[in-house]
Amino acid sequence: MEIVVRLSEDAEPTVRTELMEQIPPIAIFLQENRSDFPVVLSEYLIPIVVRYLTDPNNQVRKSSQEVLLILLEQDLIFQHDIENKVCPILLQLSAPDSDDEYKAEAVSIICKMASMLSKSTVERLLLPRFCELCGDGKLFQVRKVCAANFGDICHAVGQEATEKFLIPKFFELCSDAVWGMRKACAECFTAVSHSSSPGVRRTQLSPLFIRLVSDPCRWAAFQSLGPFISTFANPSRAGLYLREDGALSIRPLTQDFDSGFASGSPAPSSGGNTSPASLTSSAKPVQREPELPVEGTSAKTSNFPHMGSSPDGPAENPVESCVSAGAELTGLSPETSAFSKLSDNSDFPISSYPGSDSWACPGNSEDVFSHFLYWRTPLPDISKDLELLLSEAGPQEDYCSRPGVVHNNCVARSEIQKVLDSLQEHLMNDPDVQAQVQVLSAALRAAQLDSVNEPESKPTAGLNEVSISDPSSASDNQITLSASSSQNELFVARILQSTDPGEPRNGTRDHLEADQRRDPTLLEENKSKLQDIIPQPLLDQYVSMTDPARAQTVDTDIAKHCAYSLPGVALTLGRQNWHCLKDTYETLASDVQWKVRRTLAFSIHELAVILGDQLTAADLVPIFNGFLKDLDEVRIGVLKHLYDFLKLLHEDKRRDYLYQLQEFVVTDNSRNWRFRYELAEQLILILELYSPSDVYDYLMHIALKLCADQVSEVRWISFKLVVAILQKFYSNSESALGLNFINELIIRFRHCSKWVGRQAFAFICQAVVSKECVPVDQFVEHLLPSLLSLASDPVPNVRVLLAKALRQMLLAKAYFRNASNPHLEVIEETILALQSDRDQDVSFFAALEPKRRNIIDTAVLEKQN
Repeated sequence: MEIVVRLSEDAEPTVRTELMEQIPPIAIFLQENRSDFPVVLSEYLIPIVVRYLTDPNNQVRKSSQEVLLILLEQDLIFQHDIENKVCPILLQLSAPDSDDEYKAEAVSIICKMASMLSKSTVERLLLPRFCELCGDGKLFQVRKVCAANFGDICHAVGQEATEKFLIPKFFELCSDAVWGMRKACAECFTAVSHSSSPGVRRTQLSPLFIRLVSDPCRWAAFQSLGPFISTFANPSRAGLYLREDGALSIRPLTQDFDSGFASGSPAPSSGGNTSPASLTSSAKPVQREPELPVEGTSAKTSNFPHMGSSPDGPAENPVESCVSAGAELTGLSPETSAFSKLSDNSDFPISSYPGSDSWACPGNSEDVFSHFLYWRTPLPDISKDLELLLSEAGPQEDYCSRPGVVHNNCVARSEIQKVLDSLQEHLMNDPDVQAQVQVLSAALRAAQLDSVNEPESKPTAGLNEVSISDPSSASDNQITLSASSSQNELFVARILQSTDPGEPRNGTRDHLEADQRRDPTLLEENKSKLQDIIPQPLLDQYVSMTDPARAQTVDTDIAKHCAYSLPGVALTLGRQNWHCLKDTYETLASDVQWKVRRTLAFSIHELAVILGDQLTAADLVPIFNGFLKDLDEVRIGVLKHLYDFLKLLHEDKRRDYLYQLQEFVVTDNSRNWRFRYELAEQLILILELYSPSDVYDYLMHIALKLCADQVSEVRWISFKLVVAILQKFYSNSESALGLNFINELIIRFRHCSKWVGRQAFAFICQAVVSKECVPVDQFVEHLLPSLLSLASDPVPNVRVLLAKALRQMLLAKAYFRNASNPHLEVIEETILALQSDRDQDVSFFAALEPKRRNIIDTAVLEKQN
């Protein structure tokens, strides 16, 4: 060790670098012999590694950093040394007054070693410095390293520390002026979401991600959009869960959830981090976390999901429009105090809501910083619209005396009533929906007041219904009441406008008349598109990824990323919300880029598990059929999981594909032998899905054709398929079909003019004996004579495989070793003839003792031949 210390002080950098490369094997040796060298690593090697972190030579520093991470990964450094030797030097190098180059390297080591240390160590020693480095305004490289590794730090410290310390820093990084920082944040957004609670994920991270998606350079955010949505997955909501082996399984929804979905009402939401162990637990109703009607909330806050985001920006939340347009209407009834209830159930005061004035929270005049207010898109000011409508309305008496206005009020009341009826089904215990009901009820009462026959009694009637607890609000109520008709029309128009987002605002009357001319079933269709699993703006942005304009303005591969993450999004939403993704999936399936279709083809079997047999037959089978006729690059995706998809179909639907399976034998490029190899592997699995007669009529001919393939790899796997078909026949007591197939094999292979076919016959017989798929009496009667006749074959390769089959397979079976076996004599005579064969390989394998416990593998046989 003294020699090592002197070498570490050598002036030549190459010597120090070489010394660093020898540290890991020395450390492993010391670890294995810890009883003999208990303190050598701690007293000699660790100080050298730590000292080299500040070496002036760049190569030496890089080597020491790699060695340090290797020692930590192999758990060769004691906890005491980590806290007292490693961490102090890293904190020193990352200090504000440290050299910029050293600081960037130190923060990189801190981020990488966080996942290798205990949670308490990271939170106590490294987390404060990491948070400080995230706000380093001097060196953007440091912030970029922090942003790139943010997810790993969140995972290391856990949920509580993430929400308390890291989420605020994450907000700052996501708003950094350098685009590389925002890109790094978008890439690690999913990892951060996994380390957050469902409430934080929905109320804070979702609006933040919408902001990233609206960034001028947003292609990285769109790539992470699908994975981020998948973090909202909840097995109790989707009816699916992951087993411990990673396979996707179906779990029936609980009774509460079934009844909720059947009635069209949203079930309580619960995202969260779900491990395979927790996913296997029994499904239980999950308590709903407090939610805010913020930008990024789920569709339960909006009964008009098509009021989504524009292709270039975030969505305008319909609830916020309702709050803004109907704020003054809340003075009409004490029942409209739902906003105070919302504030009780929220982490933000009501004053933080856009559109709320000082009346909502009296006495709170200070502007407190709120991430929600900072990120949200401000609502437009409609005061001028109100003034314009008031000026057009004219005097109150004239307004009430016009029959056209009265007619429009009737239409407004009927439309409000329709919306209220639709909301009643989704009321349950949802405070957001209750708030909408309260506001709409106030609007409906205002419309009823406007329709009173005595115009002079209208103002007093309205004031009688006002519960005036504060005399100072009387004047406000009078102003509110005088403008109630105009506000009501505007309020209803803003809500109902969502039925046609592209319709220009040409006035409330035109809008209501247009609503009447629309299809009356449109409202029902809108209701069917409700989902409350994920915030609706996220889903709107995800669906917009199929827009051709996105490929031109965002990323040419955006559709591919959408297709790649679609099964995860579908799993998150559950089969009950498949209608939200159906059009998107069909658009992707017809995309002009074959890479997009190929991505869908590789995952269609997983999507079939998520959707179930009914939706699969209705929506996925037509797309599956289209993939069967696509390019080979797309067909291979379907072929690799053909068995997984077909087993999910009903028997009658499955039989439709028997004839189409023959089309897989023909490929665009005959050199694409891996395609045919994959077909043979899938056919071995598919045999169990069909009856013996179907196998004989359709699949047997495909197997025989593959056995004659020009590529040996395809032929060898096809021989296994032949053996599996024989096993299928005899295991189902179809001896006649099995005998016909055996005769076909003798004709095609035993009497084949090419030696490759005769060699294949020997291998098939060997595999039949190995798998015992044919009864012994059937084998010795129909296959054994033809097999033994190969002893006189002119090609040595055929005789070699015959010698292997007889010595290492037949004689390894007790039946053929029995002295009373009438066929034993013939077998021994054939073996003696092969032992005296003029070819050395034939005589060698004929004299080799049988391996009774070791059955020769197909791959070994192939290499030997």
